[in-house]
Amino acid sequence: MAGTVAKGILVGGNLSDLLVRQKEGERFEVGELLIAEEDGHKALLQVFDLEFGSQLSQQHLELVGGLSLDGQATAFFDKGLRNYTVAHLKALIAMRTTDKGPLLTKAKGLPPFFSAIRELRVDDFSFLQKPQSPLFLGKLRSGSQEIDMPIHINGKDALSHHILIAATTGRGKSNLLKCLLWELVGESYCGMLVLDPHDEYYRSTLSQHPSRERVHQYSLNPEPGGQTLRFNLSLLRPQHFFGAIDWSDAQRQALTQFYREYDNEWVRAIVTERQLRASFNDGTLAVVRRRMMQVLGIDVTDGTIESDGLFVADGGTTTVTDICNQLERGEIVIIDTSSFDGATEILVGSVIASDLLRRYKRHKLQGTLADKPVISIILEEAPRVLGKEVLEQGPNVFSTIAREGRKFKIGLCAITQLPSLIPRDILANMNTKIILGLEMKAERQSMIESASQDLSTDDRAIASLDKGEAIVTSTFVPFALPIRIPFFDDFRKPRTVKSAFGGVKLG
Repeated sequence: MAGTVAKGILVGGNLSDLLVRQKEGERFEVGELLIAEEDGHKALLQVFDLEFGSQLSQQHLELVGGLSLDGQATAFFDKGLRNYTVAHLKALIAMRTTDKGPLLTKAKGLPPFFSAIRELRVDDFSFLQKPQSPLFLGKLRSGSQEIDMPIHINGKDALSHHILIAATTGRGKSNLLKCLLWELVGESYCGMLVLDPHDEYYRSTLSQHPSRERVHQYSLNPEPGGQTLRFNLSLLRPQHFFGAIDWSDAQRQALTQFYREYDNEWVRAIVTERQLRASFNDGTLAVVRRRMMQVLGIDVTDGTIESDGLFVADGGTTTVTDICNQLERGEIVIIDTSSFDGATEILVGSVIASDLLRRYKRHKLQGTLADKPVISIILEEAPRVLGKEVLEQGPNVFSTIAREGRKFKIGLCAITQLPSLIPRDILANMNTKIILGLEMKAERQSMIESASQDLSTDDRAIASLDKGEAIVTSTFVPFALPIRIPFFDDFRKPRTVKSAFGGVKLG
C-alpha cells in the first residue's frame, strides 16, 4: 500500500456519492479507503459501490456480447478508454495542515473536479498518536487489504460508554473478545467481569497470560488456582431475579413483600413456606416457591435447605465482596457459567452487577469515583436481559447500567446476533459498536440506524464482511473504521514493538 500512483479520477457526483472513474489496470473494492489530495488538503474517501461504465450504449454492448457468444471475434479501439469501472465513494473526513498543526475535520466540501484519487498510505495518519488508555481493536483495513496501522480507541471512554458487538455465528466474536481481554489483562484502568457460558476465556486463554495473577476464575469446579463459586442465600434481593425470570405482577409483589417482612431471611422464608402478614393467593405463592427453588438449585427436606452447591444456606458470604474488590483493582474476573441454565447465569450476573453499581454510586457520592478503574461487564446473548420483551416486564440491573452506568464508570460489553431485539434507546446508549458481519437485513438496518456515524450506504459492506473483518462505529472515532481483527493464537505471541508509528488516536 505504499504507492502514490493515481487509481482513478473524480468525474462527478456529490458529497455523499462521488463518482470516480477507475484507471485502466487498477482495481477498486467495496470498503476501500482512498485519498484525494491537493495543495496540502486531503480528503479521505471510501468506496461503497461499484458499477460498469462504457462509452458505448447498452444496445451496442449487448450486440458485442452476442457476437462473442457466437464465436465471432470482437475488438475495441482504445478498449481501456471505452469500457471501465465507476466507483461510488463517500467523503469521510478532511485533513489539512494549519499553523497549530494537523487538523482533522468532518468532510464538508467537495474535492476539486478531476482530482486524482490514490490509495491510502500509512503516513496519511502518521500525525495521530496512541491514547493514554489504549484499547487495541485491530489493524486498519482498506477493502480486503490490511494496512500496517494499529487502531486504538480510548479504553476508559469506550468501555464506560458501552460496547455492542454484533455478528452472526462464526464471524469471530469469541476471537475478538479473547484479543480484547488478553490486551486488558496488563492494563489497570479497567476491571472486566466476564460471564463465560462456554468456558472459553480461561482454561486455554487467559490462564496462559504472563500476568495471569491478575486474572481470577470462579467456577463450581474450578481449575487449579481458581476459586469456588458459591453465594449465600442472604445476599440475594428481589431485584436480582427480575431480569432472570419472567414474573407476573402478583409474583413480583410477593417477592418484595417477603423481603420486607423477613429481610435477609426472605429466600429461606419462601422455600420453607413461612406465612406473610399480607394476603396473597396460595397459587401465586406456590409458583413463586417452585420457580425460586428451581433457579437456585435448592430443595427443602424437613425444613433443612439442601443445595447443589451454587446458592447455599451456609458459607459463600464473601464471594460477591471478593469479586468486587478484584474488579476495583482493575483485574479480570471470569465466572464459569457453562454448567448453568440461562436464568441462573443471569441471576449470578445480576447479583454481582447490582453490588458493583451500588459501590460505584457510593464512590461518586463520596467523591472518590475518579480514582477508581472503569468496570465493564461482558454479557453474551444480550437480548436475554436487554430485549424489548424482557424490558416490557420491567427494568433490571443490566438495563439500568445501559442507561446510566456511564455516569458511574460502569459499562456493558453486550454481544448479540440479533441487535434488532434491543430497544432503540438502549442501542443509542451503546456508543461503540463493532459490527463483524450480519447476514439478515433487519439486523444490519438496526445497526445502521443506531450507528454513531452515517452508515446509510454501508449495507452492502456489512453484508460482505469476511471472518475477522469488522466495522467500528463510535462517538470516540471520527469516522466508521474498517478493521481486521488478528487471530488470537497469533495475537498472543510476543510482539516486536515498532517505535516509528504509535498507532491511531481516535478518542
